[in-house]
Amino acid sequence: MGAAQTWAGIAQVALLVLLLVVAHRPLGDWMARVFTSSRHGRVERGVYRLIGVDPDAEQSWAAYLRGVLLFSVAGLLLVYLLQRIQVVLPGDLGLPAVGPALAFNTAASFVANTNWQSYSPEATVGYTVQMAGLAVQNFLSAAVGLAVAVALVRGFARRRSGTLGNVWVDVVRGTGRLLLPLAFVSALVLVAGGVIQSWGAGTDVTTLTGGAQHIPDGFVASQEAIKELGTNGGGYFNVNSAHPFENPQAWTSLFEVFLMLVIPFSLPRTFGKMVGDTRQGTAIVSVMSGIFLASLSAMSLAELAGGGAATHAAGAAMEGKEVRFGILGSTLFATATTSTSTGAVNAMHDSFTPLGGMMALVNMMLGEVTPGGVGSGLYGMLVLAVITVFIGGLLVGRTPEYLGKKIRAKEMTFAALYILVTPTVVLTGTALSLLIPGVREQVLGTSLFNPGNHGLSELLYAFTSAGNNNGSAFGGLTANTTWMNSALGVAMLLGRFVPMVFVLALAGSLAAQDKVPATVGTLPTHRPLFIVLLGGVAVIVTALTYFPVLALGPLAEGLS
Repeated sequence: MGAAQTWAGIAQVALLVLLLVVAHRPLGDWMARVFTSSRHGRVERGVYRLIGVDPDAEQSWAAYLRGVLLFSVAGLLLVYLLQRIQVVLPGDLGLPAVGPALAFNTAASFVANTNWQSYSPEATVGYTVQMAGLAVQNFLSAAVGLAVAVALVRGFARRRSGTLGNVWVDVVRGTGRLLLPLAFVSALVLVAGGVIQSWGAGTDVTTLTGGAQHIPDGFVASQEAIKELGTNGGGYFNVNSAHPFENPQAWTSLFEVFLMLVIPFSLPRTFGKMVGDTRQGTAIVSVMSGIFLASLSAMSLAELAGGGAATHAAGAAMEGKEVRFGILGSTLFATATTSTSTGAVNAMHDSFTPLGGMMALVNMMLGEVTPGGVGSGLYGMLVLAVITVFIGGLLVGRTPEYLGKKIRAKEMTFAALYILVTPTVVLTGTALSLLIPGVREQVLGTSLFNPGNHGLSELLYAFTSAGNNNGSAFGGLTANTTWMNSALGVAMLLGRFVPMVFVLALAGSLAAQDKVPATVGTLPTHRPLFIVLLGGVAVIVTALTYFPVLALGPLAEGLS
């Protein structure tokens, strides 16, 4: 890789940082106004009347949770039904109904904001399923994550309150006031960059080898915009954001990275505004940014160094990467997509060097909090902040407090259970796939393309991606089997909704407390000491949980 390409990659990162800094304050302040305003729009009132909701009625954490689960179950059933009756829907493209196991996996995936795809989209689902099912859930699942994050922030901000707001209002506002307008503008930018947006019969082309291939058209730009903006992932085409119809140029790739990161990196500002201390939001975003840049540097160095005689002879580790993006354009996209819960890819992570691929795994294993998904990244980092102040309190022998709220045994129980859910889902799913007789033979004989350490990495990556609601995959895995579809579908649902139970329970416990005044023994949570401590907790408490299995997979492969 030449010096000119390296400097071009560094310039991309610098431009991205500049854009995120510029957007951080206005977007963060706008989101704070969206979720604190007492006024309801005319269209919003119509939606509330249609679904029979009183928008001014406050909900307890349990009622808020019931709303989240009811809304998500309805979405799950709708997306499943659309796939099963595809043959009678307009724009079916002559495709058959999706099988039960795959339909369940896909419905669970899009409702859980994962967008894992065990299928080739252009050869499996038609226009109606893509638009009415998958694209709609890209908006709604992101809005649900955003609503839960806002509920937790209200838990910190409120005093002696038994309520956290109204989930229906939060979802409607998150969709209508934030995601829809941003996605509309973003789709126009992508169309200007060459991303297709049409309802056509497709294009027949002759390949370089003389063969014939049919490439379908579709409403790609609109789905591409919200899949990145809502940190959903997936793709209209099988090769995802590496497809020229989804991501034609280097600048559109950078713009898609910006879309992934802009809401998660702006949400800490929203948090700071809602709790009345923007310094707290600055501390949170500093931790997110520091770990993100460290991960990007490590992955880029691993890919630039290559590995083995073949990559050194070729001059770069370009297998599985698009020439129009290059190595640094690929590692930037990969770091963004695995540090958020997006899962879109512009390169094949399976073709990364062992240590480069391991960094993608580690980003997800951190809980995708750097900056994480829309909503989920903020509430994950705030749970880690609760654990951090508890540890800090133990070190100085004082009752831990965060934003004037005491962190007692009850709050720590909810935080600890939150931290334990995802590793349990990931490691249990991986272990059962290799332990259950019959399943093991199917996984080793059908699902895993590569044997040994790399095969274990493929399987571990799949369950890490599902449990953390990411959706990306190592390309050597065949997941369209009954076991993988079912197990990954369950992992996605557990990894999405069980943590929400503990987040909302924590929010309810905090909201019920009165605020206590700061004393000389209170750990300041906006200063560099706390920022460093929180970063250390984020790495040690989460990533090191997976160290033994990493040692058997990518670490062993990379050191061999």
